[in-house]
Amino acid sequence: MSRNMSRRRFATLAGAALAGSALPLRYAHAAEFTYKWGTNVPETHPLNVYARKAAEAIKQETNGRFELQLFPNNQLGGDTDMFSQLRSGAMECFTLSGVNVLSTILPSAAIYGVGFAFPNYDVLWAALDGKFGDYLRAQITKTGLVVMDKIWDNGFRQITTSTKPIVTPADLQGFKIRVPVSALWTSLFKSLGASPTSINFAEVYSALQTKVVDGQENPPAIIWAAKLYEVQKYCSLTNHMWDGWWFLVNKRAWDRLPKDLREIVAKNVNAAAMGERQEIAKQNDSLKKELAAKGLVFNDVKADPFREALRKAGFYSEWKQKFGDEAWGLLEQAVGKLT
Repeated sequence: MSRNMSRRRFATLAGAALAGSALPLRYAHAAEFTYKWGTNVPETHPLNVYARKAAEAIKQETNGRFELQLFPNNQLGGDTDMFSQLRSGAMECFTLSGVNVLSTILPSAAIYGVGFAFPNYDVLWAALDGKFGDYLRAQITKTGLVVMDKIWDNGFRQITTSTKPIVTPADLQGFKIRVPVSALWTSLFKSLGASPTSINFAEVYSALQTKVVDGQENPPAIIWAAKLYEVQKYCSLTNHMWDGWWFLVNKRAWDRLPKDLREIVAKNVNAAAMGERQEIAKQNDSLKKELAAKGLVFNDVKADPFREALRKAGFYSEWKQKFGDEAWGLLEQAVGKLT
């Protein structure tokens, strides 16, 4: 977005967003810089709640010079569309998973999603806020994008089903499960004997309802927000994969900002990411109770038999070769030996 935007132009842009998606104008002058931030989750998800907090804090701290307009819930298009907009500069900021669309131009970005790699949040955050995360951010920077230091939390993923609980790898034999459009997800579930089908998230509810698939996998916050409990009976706490969102910025847009504004934006975006992580952790517990009250039946799962099944199927050795020794070595430094 250009500097010295007229008040009329700013108002037009702000009005173009759906109700509640753009922050209200509270300053007498138009922002010197107005950047768009797209997300792919529902309005009430903690990602958007903390995105708004970041945007307001930045606006206040810059005295209205920088306006970060939030467009949640795929208002600007799907992940692929928004990623194209980010790279072209049509949209300046985007929170994007490393496991799906980002991995199409940077395969190593998907490595944190390796099946049953991270046992818990303590190990995960130590890795992503440490050497492992430093490596991934350096790789992202090489693609010509700017990435903030702190990754946002989408959560550990759980398997829901309409037919039976998943307790052991044998329960997945021939099981029809929806997965996102991603080679890593498909490979994971094929290696466990399931029959994965790639379906866009917008179609997941109807695919479950019409039995195109019998199950799916997502974190509790997504299961709740999308009301998947209405068409699923069981939730197996597999924690089979973690996913999160990198805050990415178009490099040309980032370089246009004076140094003081870049520092204020980065500080507040990273602080909001840390707050969002805490909120997701709280929701993981509270939502289990609420989902159980809606009729979803939970069961715990031991990870070791699934890891062993993946080893025997060659899943870990295959992806070690694809990701490369350096990336894989840093992953195993964080989580222990997988291959």
